Amino acid sequence: MAVKHPAAPAARADRAAPRSRRSRGEWVTHAALILSVLIIGAPLILAVIKSTQTSSVVLSPSLLPGGAFFQNLSGVWQDANLGRYMLNSLVVAVCVTAGKTLLALLAALAFVYFRFPLKGAAFTLVLLSLMLPTEVLIIALFDLVSRDLKWANTYAAIIVPFLASATGTFLFRQHFLSIPTSLADAARIDGCGPLRYLTHILIPMSTNTIGALAVIQFVYAWDQYIWPLVIMQQDDKQVVQVGLRRLIEVGGQTDWGAVMAGAVITALPPLIVFTALQKQFSRGFALSEDK
Repeated sequence: MAVKHPAAPAARADRAAPRSRRSRGEWVTHAALILSVLIIGAPLILAVIKSTQTSSVVLSPSLLPGGAFFQNLSGVWQDANLGRYMLNSLVVAVCVTAGKTLLALLAALAFVYFRFPLKGAAFTLVLLSLMLPTEVLIIALFDLVSRDLKWANTYAAIIVPFLASATGTFLFRQHFLSIPTSLADAARIDGCGPLRYLTHILIPMSTNTIGALAVIQFVYAWDQYIWPLVIMQQDDKQVVQVGLRRLIEVGGQTDWGAVMAGAVITALPPLIVFTALQKQFSRGFALSEDK
């Protein structure tokens, strides 16, 4: 005859209680995360909704999507020359990203693998340049570029001044320091020069750091506004952020549906770059040797 254990139901209840509490905790966590995402993404969601509404509805408190997105986009793409502005920004962003990455790699190579006087002081000056925003240097930079170099209204004016990257130099230097020095010694014994060591060994080992820096610099170059507004007077070479600002009429009637459609479209290239390099971006800033 089987023996009944009256304590078994109580034991099962005790095991179910922590599971139930854990389930409630997970629901609370997921609800908090969803709420946080909605709050952070509210401006973008509002911009997408308003970009689909007509000019007669866009200023109303209505949050119902409309059907005028392509109409609004067509207006800014053709009438406001948004396509040309985006092409200009794409050229500038790609050139700045590629140039900054290359110069940062060479600078980090010099700081890690070369010996020269005042190397520590030079690296300190590089880091101090991070504390000087472009707005502080804009008057002196304007005189240099427009009066001395005669680069006003050229792509060089909005590309060359931003090719140096203290952030990139710091990132690559820290990454190169994590690579064993025995690898450089072995390459030197085999007759591998500094540039060959950089291209054949260091760069293949630095893809994650390169991807992380590329995301940062592309977004930074794409979002330029103050400097192109000051130095670039020719409309056919202007960048997209200035072009968007020109859609907003001062003292007149602004088609905010078209403005929102343009803003949504101009946000796509940085989003595509970040999505494509998301894995490298996350690994590039990982605080571990396995990057």
